[in-house]
Amino acid sequence: MKVAVVGATGLVGTVMLKVLEERNFPLTELIPVASEKSVGKEITFKGKKFPIVSMDTAIGMKPDIALFSAGGNTSLEHAPRFKEAGTTVIDNSSAWRMDPAVKLIVPEVNAHELSIDNKIIANPNCSTIQMVVVLKPLHDKYKIKRVVVSTYQSVTGTGVKAVEQLMNERKGIDGPKAYPYEIDLNVLPHIDVFMENGYTKEEMKMVKETNKIMSDDSIKVTATTVRIPVMGGHSESVNIEFENDFDIAEVRSILEKSPGIIVVDDVANLKYPMPKDAHEKDEVFVGRIRRDESALKALNLWIVADNLRKGAATNAVQIAEYLIQKELV
Repeated sequence: MKVAVVGATGLVGTVMLKVLEERNFPLTELIPVASEKSVGKEITFKGKKFPIVSMDTAIGMKPDIALFSAGGNTSLEHAPRFKEAGTTVIDNSSAWRMDPAVKLIVPEVNAHELSIDNKIIANPNCSTIQMVVVLKPLHDKYKIKRVVVSTYQSVTGTGVKAVEQLMNERKGIDGPKAYPYEIDLNVLPHIDVFMENGYTKEEMKMVKETNKIMSDDSIKVTATTVRIPVMGGHSESVNIEFENDFDIAEVRSILEKSPGIIVVDDVANLKYPMPKDAHEKDEVFVGRIRRDESALKALNLWIVADNLRKGAATNAVQIAEYLIQKELV
């Protein structure tokens, strides 16, 4: 089992390597890939040194699986080349997500859709992943009509430059900016570019990706995505309107029994999910579970997950694990 990690030196790429190691992924050969300026440098995996190779070298090595986290343009150019070499690509960028010929996968939700013919598989947006993990079991039971979500997203979702901006601002250092405004002691209701309808691209990703992953265009979704000065994970306030009524105790029981979810919901003892608790964890944390008293058959939830792990690297590795388990590679 030869596995290439494309973008191995980036924020998500380094977490992918960490997750592969932690989960004892059954690879026999690791092929780290990065930009030309990094070729020849080494990364450490399971105590061994591995040289970083170029895209062309990696394709020539014909890996079984390539985990991509190197940006949309890189994926559009090189994922088809890996596919032609017989490699199954799991891509973390937005390049292929809405392509009708490409599966958009969250293993707890729709891994069953995968077949041996799927040679390019898309990893969804981080904020969508953590939300649909929670929506799916509730939709199966009560049928979701509408979702209103507001996100509180970590600077790590933007990348290294954003983390540096936050840390520099905290130290009073003037440095490169990832955002148009200060992020420390501030909140930016602006993630990705604004579109003609007044929504940002990130907000519309959550709308369209949710429908595709859930295989149900009848679910209406509206989103407001917000960048906040935290590390460790994304948080979401989610309001769900159902077709059928529900019992709060049953909702909690369904979530507690669902794969990939940890319920942290004990307000009497001030227990609820926070980004610092989700940091470096693979699960999705849910709390503040309560009926929406302003609407019929409506529920409020608070959802938190590590955006670099379940929101990106871990989800991709879980897809790879499923492919191996089902002998689809």
